[in-house]
Amino acid sequence: MTGATLMPVTARRRRTDRLARGSLAVGTLLALIPLFLVVFYLLQKGLGALSLEFFTTDPTGRFLGDPGGIRSAIVGTVLIVGLATLIAVPLGVGVALYLVEYGKKSLLATTVRYFIDVMTGVPSIVFGLFIYIVLVLSGYGGSFAGWKGSVALALLMLPVVTRSCEVVLNLVPDSLREAALALGAPRWRVVFRVVLPTALPGIITGSLLAVARGAGETAPLLFTAFAVNATTWNLGTQMNSLPIQIFNDVRQAQANIVERAWGSALTLVLMILGLTLVARFVQRRSRLAP
Repeated sequence: MTGATLMPVTARRRRTDRLARGSLAVGTLLALIPLFLVVFYLLQKGLGALSLEFFTTDPTGRFLGDPGGIRSAIVGTVLIVGLATLIAVPLGVGVALYLVEYGKKSLLATTVRYFIDVMTGVPSIVFGLFIYIVLVLSGYGGSFAGWKGSVALALLMLPVVTRSCEVVLNLVPDSLREAALALGAPRWRVVFRVVLPTALPGIITGSLLAVARGAGETAPLLFTAFAVNATTWNLGTQMNSLPIQIFNDVRQAQANIVERAWGSALTLVLMILGLTLVARFVQRRSRLAP
């Protein structure tokens, strides 16, 4: 049995291939230019503000002299985003499990997918205004509070978690589900012992994408958590955060306060980078696990 005869590659096809490769390379470089510029300016303007005192002191509120650090902003960001994650991730994963494992193509599942898509495109300020009207103006739980900012961020993160987890869960082979069901395992055990462990790396990645988006939002926190200079661990009171700190500092004319804004922005990026590295580590360990 003879193999198929290979057709010679013509000069025209070679030129077309080189042109396509060159166009893709140029497009990739153009897409990377803004990213490199952002990183360059963050490092250039933000590194000078970083010091031990920068991370261990609170903003002083003074326009002249030492403006202080960003300790209260870091603590507030961690607490607010942490609570938002605890709210959004379990709900998002649960909704995704319903859509993939139970709802499938039903009318209810189709309706839920539609509203999730709508929520994905809603501007963040709308979520902030919603919580401001429902929880802040009504006086429920007091006035401005950190937990209200967490609820606003959770609404923002929920559609991202749901859609990303739905995509990952759909990638789990049906043969794994069928094999577990054939052995007599109930549906809920198949979901928790087979589907979720298989999709765990993708779920973590999708959740961290939502965390990254929520951590950088300013508008929802302006309407819900407001800002204070002092460090507080109480989510029931007003809290500072890195996005609000950047928003307040960058509007000032004093060079040292603007420098603190750049340092805050660099700190926020480094925190997100740390979360991404942790996710990559967990993802790699999951792949290596027997």
